[in-house]
Amino acid sequence: MAPTTASTGPVWDWAAGHGPVTGALSATTGALALATTGAATGMPAGWALAAGAAGALGHTVTSWRERLAARTIAMRAASWLLGAGWTTWAITSGPLTWTALGSLATLGVGIGAAARSTLLHEEARELEALAAAERQVNRELSAGRRAIAAEWVDRVQRVCGITLRVLAVEMWPTGTGFTIDAELPPGGVTYERIAQYAPQLSADARLPHGCTATASQGIDQGRVLIDVTTVNVLAGEIEYPTDYSPLSIHTGLPWGVRPDGREVRAYLREQCALIVGPTGSGKTNFVHDVLASFARATDMLTWVIDLNAGSAGLPWVRPALAADGNTGGGEPVRPGIDWLAASYEEAMLMLDTALRIGKHRKVAYQELMARANTDLLPVSAQIPQIMLVIDEGAEILASNDPKMRKLAAKILEVIRLLRAMGLRTVLTALGATGSVLGNLMIRREAKARVCLTGGEVEGMDLSKVFPGSRGLKVTQAPYKGAGFMGTPESPAGLFKAWRIKPNQIADIVRATSTLHPRLDEPSVKAAGADYARRWDAARTAWMRDTLAIPAATVAEEAPKRAGGLNLSAHRDRQPPVPAAGLDADALAARLMAEIDARFGTTPEPGTEPDGEQPPTALNLSAFRKDREEQSGPDWLATAIAAIQAAGPEGMKPAAVADIVGRGRESVRKALKAAAERGELVYRDRGPHSVYVHPDHA
Repeated sequence: MAPTTASTGPVWDWAAGHGPVTGALSATTGALALATTGAATGMPAGWALAAGAAGALGHTVTSWRERLAARTIAMRAASWLLGAGWTTWAITSGPLTWTALGSLATLGVGIGAAARSTLLHEEARELEALAAAERQVNRELSAGRRAIAAEWVDRVQRVCGITLRVLAVEMWPTGTGFTIDAELPPGGVTYERIAQYAPQLSADARLPHGCTATASQGIDQGRVLIDVTTVNVLAGEIEYPTDYSPLSIHTGLPWGVRPDGREVRAYLREQCALIVGPTGSGKTNFVHDVLASFARATDMLTWVIDLNAGSAGLPWVRPALAADGNTGGGEPVRPGIDWLAASYEEAMLMLDTALRIGKHRKVAYQELMARANTDLLPVSAQIPQIMLVIDEGAEILASNDPKMRKLAAKILEVIRLLRAMGLRTVLTALGATGSVLGNLMIRREAKARVCLTGGEVEGMDLSKVFPGSRGLKVTQAPYKGAGFMGTPESPAGLFKAWRIKPNQIADIVRATSTLHPRLDEPSVKAAGADYARRWDAARTAWMRDTLAIPAATVAEEAPKRAGGLNLSAHRDRQPPVPAAGLDADALAARLMAEIDARFGTTPEPGTEPDGEQPPTALNLSAFRKDREEQSGPDWLATAIAAIQAAGPEGMKPAAVADIVGRGRESVRKALKAAAERGELVYRDRGPHSVYVHPDHA
């Protein structure tokens, strides 16, 4: 059966209402048809008049319920009555005369014109009603803003002794606060006078914990902006956005959000960055936020130095290694970072390579910079900037170890010499102290600064991280992932880092694999073999080992798999089923004899005489549980040694978990058991509780 083709002509919409023209045409043709039929059949003329009166009454009632204008109600009622009057007259005198037809046409034109006029009037009334409602909302909002302005003028006068003139109050789209734009009084008063009273203003306003009232510079030096946070957005987790669109170093790299919901960006073309955060503050998670922004940039390459087993960079390499080991085909996946150094030797190779690249660029791109009329290398996807992320790099610079001092000298050389050639650094530090931040080069070059507090007070001197900024207190951001961030473009203030998890890191690595640029040809030549062979199997074997399943995991999963040893220690204690021709005792004796003949006699745990240890024929996890309960897991010795090395300050369970590579809950249980056995001493300090070795207790 051949398919039918749809008509291409106009489609009549039977559900559409009448307009002025179609309404008048419908009324006149209906009246003519009724008058003709009535005259031919001898219908009483009064019936038409009664029907018209009923129609006029019905439309008057419905129009009144719809709250239409009186003009519209009168027009509809008059149309019904005039149409009914003409029909009554036409039935008695004849509808098909020229007089009757002419009068009907005149009546139709009049009805159409009146309908058009009333329609325009109703539209104007509707627009005016909407405008009036909007004006009412604006009046109410303006009244609320005026109340806020008056309240804060009085508060600033009472707390700071300064009389402001409020010019505007802007409510934040997120609904979490507002900004006051005010004019400072004459006499040389600056915004710093108000900024130093931020805690007092917050307390006077009875703001919730985690909310602040901070002052910053306005559009000119005689203006001040007061940001007032009314909803605490720092306490909860904020997931990293799922938008992995391309970024550029020239347009800024998002590192988190302000309390008003605005993204806070870092501009690192000429700046280095410093990230400070004690253990448990969310610093490692924030470093991954930084690496995520670098992975999305189309004009940047990221090199990572982490002498703590490379843990900061491994999550950005493993998805590529896993894809490389997958023989199922598919698109290749490039690592989220361009180079990872986890040892002193590899770090020295990386820094030497960076220095060679920077110095060669100074010569190779002289003509390009001359054509661009600039003394800064034009960074682009063809000539990418190299960002060196050095975990705990500030501690390396402050170390007295001879090897670390050599490493520190090269880091400082990169910072000092290679700004114009597109090589910048991101350093992290565990604390904001004079010994860590005492280097002038760090303070001068690292203008993008982040301090994650986590509620830690010891060793967190915010004035050393943000000199000149007043009103910043650690107690304002006592939550993991919350802290302060300041850049030359954005003054120091509260912010919240996004929460990023390993699965999302893997997604970002795969999604941004095609965005990463390649190192430019002159830089590749200067880098030499050290750079070209950075992913050789011999230099990445330790990375590939992380893809293997740990032996402990295999031992735990072994009872779930078929085959292998089917030992009684791994089975539920069920009555054995006798084999054909053998009773249960005979079958058990036969099985034990076969096991003893093949593996050697291994008595059940707890059956050895006092002082004897079971033979070492089989060392099974099922038989090690009792010993672990008595002496703890295998990694506990490493944890105790680290706690002893920490001295009287001790270590938090979270720090121990990072060292031994175990979950925090299991580490807490093992440390608690060790403390009960007297191997450690627990010091209860609330959120800052630590474990101390007995030698230092």
